[in-house]
Amino acid sequence: MPVMASDDFSIHADGCDQFDDGMPISSLPDEVTSIEDLDCECWSGFDSLDEIE
Repeated sequence: MPVMASDDFSIHADGCDQFDDGMPISSLPDEVTSIEDLDCECWSGFDSLDEIE
């Protein structure tokens, strides 16, 4: 399940250590259309958005 960081609203994979506090979200924001739209290195283990949702 994706997690939105509370400090900068970036999206991270559950278990990512790049953010201190966050809130689980049920789906990715509409502006995320490909895995490349997710900036954190925690997404490097995923090949596509289909693996996340």
